[in-house]
Amino acid sequence: MAKLVYDKDGRLIFTKEMKKEYTILLPMMAKIHFSLIRNVFTQYGYKNVLLEDDGPEIAQVGLKYVHNDTCYPALLVIGQFIHALQSGKYDVNKTALMITQTGGGCRASNYIHLLRKALKKAGFENVPVISLNVSGLEKNSGFSLTVPMIRKALAGLVYGDALMLFNNQTKAYEINKGESDALVEQWIQRLSDEMEKGNGYSSSHIKRNLDKMGEEFAQISLNKVKKIKVGIVGEIYVKYSPLGNNHLEDFLLEQGCEVNIPGIMGFALFKVDNRLEDHKLYGGNKIKFNVLSEVMKYLTKMEGYVIESANNHGFHAPASYAETKEMVKGLIGYGNKMGEGWLLTAEMVELIESGYENVVCTQPFGCLPNHICAKGMVSAIKRKNEKANIVSIDYDPGAPRVNQENRIKLMLAVAKENIKAEEKEKAKTIESGDLKLDCESRRVFIAGKEINLTAKEFDVLELLVFNPNKVYSRENLLNIVWGYEYPGDVRTVDVHIRRLREKIETNPSEPKYVHTKWGVGYYFQA
Repeated sequence: MAKLVYDKDGRLIFTKEMKKEYTILLPMMAKIHFSLIRNVFTQYGYKNVLLEDDGPEIAQVGLKYVHNDTCYPALLVIGQFIHALQSGKYDVNKTALMITQTGGGCRASNYIHLLRKALKKAGFENVPVISLNVSGLEKNSGFSLTVPMIRKALAGLVYGDALMLFNNQTKAYEINKGESDALVEQWIQRLSDEMEKGNGYSSSHIKRNLDKMGEEFAQISLNKVKKIKVGIVGEIYVKYSPLGNNHLEDFLLEQGCEVNIPGIMGFALFKVDNRLEDHKLYGGNKIKFNVLSEVMKYLTKMEGYVIESANNHGFHAPASYAETKEMVKGLIGYGNKMGEGWLLTAEMVELIESGYENVVCTQPFGCLPNHICAKGMVSAIKRKNEKANIVSIDYDPGAPRVNQENRIKLMLAVAKENIKAEEKEKAKTIESGDLKLDCESRRVFIAGKEINLTAKEFDVLELLVFNPNKVYSRENLLNIVWGYEYPGDVRTVDVHIRRLREKIETNPSEPKYVHTKWGVGYYFQA
């Protein structure tokens, strides 16, 4: 059994001997991304388990060992760890925990210290905690990030974003339920196998795989009915974690929505961009700046590959990080970068401008920077785009799930009314080629020039235009337009069609709009 080794400050070190014997528990956030990354760890000899424990008891365990004033993500992550250790599934004498440590202004940098304090309180002080960071905050002899390992993990983020994008745009419409999720699982396994063989993480391999991925998801049979489109933004853990947001994505799918969640690469670019700006403003290590500049270029290139694949295969592609950043100029300052900072506002604006006007903003109670950049910016966003329909939802141990879902349902009710209003507005005016029909004012225009029609001529044209390519017999037209009690015969219809063509067609003998289906009737060709 591995010997327990402590540093000069009393911190328990994860040693090389522990790597051989210990299982590392990883917290869950974004399942697709984390599944790929955990497989990378496995390839480098780290036995690990991605925790998927769920339920309200996780938060209660967190509350028992972490102060209630601490932010909700910390309560859940620490609660999930201790719940797993208490479950009896793992040998606590051969188990380690891994948690990220950013080193920024967010309290997330201190989760690791809160975790160690909680472990001691729960009687697990002999369980080592590994800090996953690229800032040199903590080091362990039994765990190190090599360049190939980092490259594979970054590839996992790229693939994760793409799989999440394709899955969200197909799952809501798939004819064969479960087909999209099954394809995601296939790709996770294929990519993991490929990277284990030393492939799949070079630029050329990533570009090739993304193209193939888009091609395969595009082949899923869909029923593209009209659905409410909803974007999810917020604090990074609560935005992605089903445990953190009470399975928000599943709830929205049950409500008949299409869901759009901005990718993790945007957040990664945001963090790197901030470090570069800090160096420009305050100076620093030149080598570190050059490394970060290369990372920025690499992530930008990878983001471009995802966008290219989406565009090439008929999916909605998000705006690039650079384009998203431009969208909040004059709305919020770039110096606002604690937590998700200005990026949170930018993601809301990008979603709204790309057709996802309905936005759920997930906010852990007590995370002040994100409340400022999210709830605090809603009015400004609505002034910029009146279509914005945003609901801010607070998540904490005392927030009842039913209240959260009822508030979201109210937002969806507004979305449904907005769709009805849009359809009604569209119904007022319809255009086909040079022809424009204004149903509210009952006016017709050809190439901008108004054409005077009689009431019945307009009624006939309106019926045909709103039902393009549908053939109406003369009897049908007579009954619908003139009514069943009309005493005239079907020749009335022929006369009105002839006069209508004389007014709207350039050459009535070779009509562009109102056509004859010989022996059947008339139709409008869109």
